[in-house]
Amino acid sequence: MAGHDGDGNAPGAQAAGPRAATPKEHRTVTRVTTILETAAASDGIRLAALCAVLDAPKSSVHGLVQGLVATGYLAERDSGYVLGPAAGALLGAVRPALADLARPAMERLLREFDETVMLGEPVGDSIVYVQVLESTQVIRYSAPLRTRRPLYPTSTGKVALAHRDTARRNAYLRARLPDERRRARAREELAAVVAEGVAFNRGETLPDVSATAAGVFAGGGRLVACLAVAGPTPRTAERLDTVADAVRAAAKELSATLSRTGGAPA
Repeated sequence: MAGHDGDGNAPGAQAAGPRAATPKEHRTVTRVTTILETAAASDGIRLAALCAVLDAPKSSVHGLVQGLVATGYLAERDSGYVLGPAAGALLGAVRPALADLARPAMERLLREFDETVMLGEPVGDSIVYVQVLESTQVIRYSAPLRTRRPLYPTSTGKVALAHRDTARRNAYLRARLPDERRRARAREELAAVVAEGVAFNRGETLPDVSATAAGVFAGGGRLVACLAVAGPTPRTAERLDTVADAVRAAAKELSATLSRTGGAPA
């Protein structure tokens, strides 16, 4: 297993300079992103409901909403708010969609193991599944789409966290693992993820679910997504290493495709 230095620096991750700032939440930014995410998940959200979600006064939320309407990120519909045209016009992909490029590899993994296959993208301090192909078996793992999941201890999140710069990775671990011994074990695990190219979640998030994930990289070794397979632990535990080998190979293939097509997210 790969080691780390006294500051928990994992191999393969660049150490931040002495003046590097660790990103922190900003209340206004968090409120704006929450408004947009809530609108995206609804057919029309009213102002009162947004105030409840944000636990903020109507005057503050109304100002943010009107600003988003003015810039086209929200639109009014039936006395509620939905995502506006700017979300697609400005943020829509002009490159081949990552999910489309990943689908053939995901379908092969599904056929080989008949367990749920996920494609996740790092989003801030979260991982978000952007495409899921579910197992055909009656008892299976159902992964939530377009929902923020923690970076640790999910298998996809471990991959994303392992390839972060040292300062942000350590700040995340300090905030979520108060015990230093647990943080040390996590740092060792993340170093192994970088060295071995695959991460595991053996019932850490849900006791009856095990998963394995590997990173998808664009040019220059930039992590853009994570490919994973998950299923009920009683069915997957004994073959998880075999699944991991297949996931790692599929992720490597997808990385090569992204490099050829230039289809990686900006």
